[in-house]
Amino acid sequence: MPESRLAATLKNRLSDRFGLAVGGAILATTTAITGVTCAALASSAERAATGHAATAGEARHEARTPIYGVDVSNYEPAYDWNDSPAQFGFIKATEGTGFQDASFARHWREMGAKGIVRGAYHYGRPGNDPVAEADHFLSVVNAQPAKPGDLLVLDLETADGRSVEEVNAWARTWLSHVKARTGITPMFYSGWNFADTYGKGLSEYPLWVAHYSRAKGAITPPADWKSWAIHQYTDAPIDQNVSALTTDQLRELGRPSA
Repeated sequence: MPESRLAATLKNRLSDRFGLAVGGAILATTTAITGVTCAALASSAERAATGHAATAGEARHEARTPIYGVDVSNYEPAYDWNDSPAQFGFIKATEGTGFQDASFARHWREMGAKGIVRGAYHYGRPGNDPVAEADHFLSVVNAQPAKPGDLLVLDLETADGRSVEEVNAWARTWLSHVKARTGITPMFYSGWNFADTYGKGLSEYPLWVAHYSRAKGAITPPADWKSWAIHQYTDAPIDQNVSALTTDQLRELGRPSA
């Protein structure tokens, strides 16, 4: 996810990502992705969807075809959701304490009209006050129509010169404040290496992780997460993701029904 594209290296934008097929990637993904293992998701994902503790049988390794999604920002202001094969999508809403993505409202409205799972993300800057950033994010998101299942995300890719402990505490504060204000448990997005370094103790927040040097879904969770919800596997030609959760399970992680 871009801030001003300065965080690119923190998203594991390794050179081997260019080996991923670009031509036809968006259209091919929904039909060509197979064999992703739900081992990392079997326990927590089904608990999120069903509300009960996983049994040994539910936690077994089980293969399923993942669902496909994309995330966009003002770098893709004209992205056509009506023509998109995405089953879920995320849009950048805000960054820091003052930036609002100019394309957010249009993307949000069009995703809602199409009926796919949608989420809004905030690009965090640990050099600022986390509560002020969280409130800025919520003011922008809450100005748009809401639906049950809407997802909220903290995108954290930079330390802004702060220590591991300071960044971790910053993330805890932002995430807990948004949860307290909305009743939604936000997702945590980051590159694998950044999450492994700064994300310890945040495993109560569903993980959306970028790792471009691994095949779709073929990743293990960083830090002390036991599962991942979404894998962002490439940024070419746009950010593309897979989730081994169903669309209903993703919505269970979002805004509750009224």
